[in-house]
Amino acid sequence: MTIAKGTVLVTGANGGLGSAIADLIASRARSAQSKFAEYHGLYTVRDTTLAPVLHSVLSKSPSHSHDVVSLDLTKLDSVRQVAETINARVTAEAIPPIRALILNAGFQDFGKQIWTDDGLDVTFAANYLGHWLLALLLLKSMDKMSGRIVVVGSQSHDPYDKRNEVTGAFVDEKYRTVVHDQAGFEAIAKGTWSSAQEDPTWQSEFRRYGAAKLFSVMIIHELQQPLDHDPVLSNIYILGVDPGTMSTSLQRHAPWAIRIVMFKIIYPIIALLGLDPQVRSTQKSASQVLRAAVEASKYPRGSYFFDDKPLETGEEFRNVQKRELVWKESIRYANLQPGETVLSDWQ
Repeated sequence: MTIAKGTVLVTGANGGLGSAIADLIASRARSAQSKFAEYHGLYTVRDTTLAPVLHSVLSKSPSHSHDVVSLDLTKLDSVRQVAETINARVTAEAIPPIRALILNAGFQDFGKQIWTDDGLDVTFAANYLGHWLLALLLLKSMDKMSGRIVVVGSQSHDPYDKRNEVTGAFVDEKYRTVVHDQAGFEAIAKGTWSSAQEDPTWQSEFRRYGAAKLFSVMIIHELQQPLDHDPVLSNIYILGVDPGTMSTSLQRHAPWAIRIVMFKIIYPIIALLGLDPQVRSTQKSASQVLRAAVEASKYPRGSYFFDDKPLETGEEFRNVQKRELVWKESIRYANLQPGETVLSDWQ
């Protein structure tokens, strides 16, 4: 068996895109000549006993070195415990340093809004805050020479993206600006902005999902900048990938017409026939994510891509003051303390 030289960590590995990523890694690892044979897989799911898709995928590649780990991104204590365990294992050389950290896990409630025990909107916590904290805590275990962090983005992060017009979610002008100030960030974090009470349709959650994805995409710049100036971590790249429109378990809470008709019938046919490049299979998107994760030298650091082509991010992403606001508020909501991250300039 090939000795692993790096770890690839994938969050949300039982979902449609996550399991496709795991499948690609595991299947390619069967060949001793493949670079993936040198990687140890670390696949996180909310509950390891409820991950049939992932376990099925991994069972086909018994030679692939891997672990499946329980991680609840909506609970910051869980994020801290998992990060502490991983850091300890890397320090003890039980697993190799993290070559790629793929922030993939996602959640949409489609109007069935729920909150964490801490009173945060689950859409905000699962898609953004948990990932933000995990990335900061795991910098200690990243490969300092060639580590890569990949943020899985979404067209929903930009209210002005023409691909969102079909949803009708951003027709009202008041939703075309996601965050104005500290109070606006709090409204998103606590789920009072575009709440299900205010708008009981699935569009309310699509906007909240988009807000969480906007904050996630902001990680690309706001973390890359201090990494570039860190004497130990400056070789770590962060990249963003827009995976396009796919049929995945992300739509499991959607109304029947969306879940079945659109995502189980219409979109798979469009993807199969190649009628719209924005609509694609999970396998195709997974391949793009993995290229960003292990072939990052071909992409400029801190960039955002769709199908290997640079993609312009939304207007709010490009607002320096808003990015700084989101970073500072994330520190506050995650209660990040000195000593928890090895990043030298995070405050």
